[in-house]
Amino acid sequence: MASEGSSGNGVAGEPPRPDTSDMVAVHGALRDAFAAGGARVRSVAPDDVERRELIADYYENVLWFLHVHHEGEEELIFPKLRQRVSDAGPLIDLLQAQHSDVVELLTDSVTELAAWRGGDAGAQARLAEDLQALSGALEPHLEDEETEALPICAQALTIEEWGALPGHALSGYQGDKVWLIIGLIQEQQTPEERQVMLEHMPPPVVQMWNETGRQAFSDLAATVG
Repeated sequence: MASEGSSGNGVAGEPPRPDTSDMVAVHGALRDAFAAGGARVRSVAPDDVERRELIADYYENVLWFLHVHHEGEEELIFPKLRQRVSDAGPLIDLLQAQHSDVVELLTDSVTELAAWRGGDAGAQARLAEDLQALSGALEPHLEDEETEALPICAQALTIEEWGALPGHALSGYQGDKVWLIIGLIQEQQTPEERQVMLEHMPPPVVQMWNETGRQAFSDLAATVG
């Protein structure tokens, strides 16, 4: 759910290019959520049904966040880089292989989360391990995207193409707390970056965030810890 922005350094006769640094906040949100996942799941007492439901719902939404993030890159970004950047093939191959590894862990996490949420006590430890493994798999992948792929995106894509990512993510997101994802990203941003993000979101989503989402996120973040 990156926000659309211009780098302002387009060459004469070429379309302006995007500022792709906004993706760093998205990555930061994913890093933090999954780094804490194993410990959060393990900390839930076996008989604490309310806490189990809270953490399970939280990570169901975060797993959807990861899913739509990767799906957007696969559909909107990687094909264009292959087509337009002659030597990008090996990098895209690497990123897609990393995506495959992450998807396998994501699928396992979804399965174990549903089992734990449904009362399978043994799934708690398995889910914690899966979330910890996801964190480990994501770190080198996100690093490769930030150091290798984002600079290429800034040169090969238009502002409109880069700006299509948030809408794609919102349309595919099936969690019940889109405001959670907005909040997690905004935690990683400066006040100026938050304003830019909101300026490029659909008006109904901005209204939801301003009226109820911001406070709901604050309350949930304090409860989740």
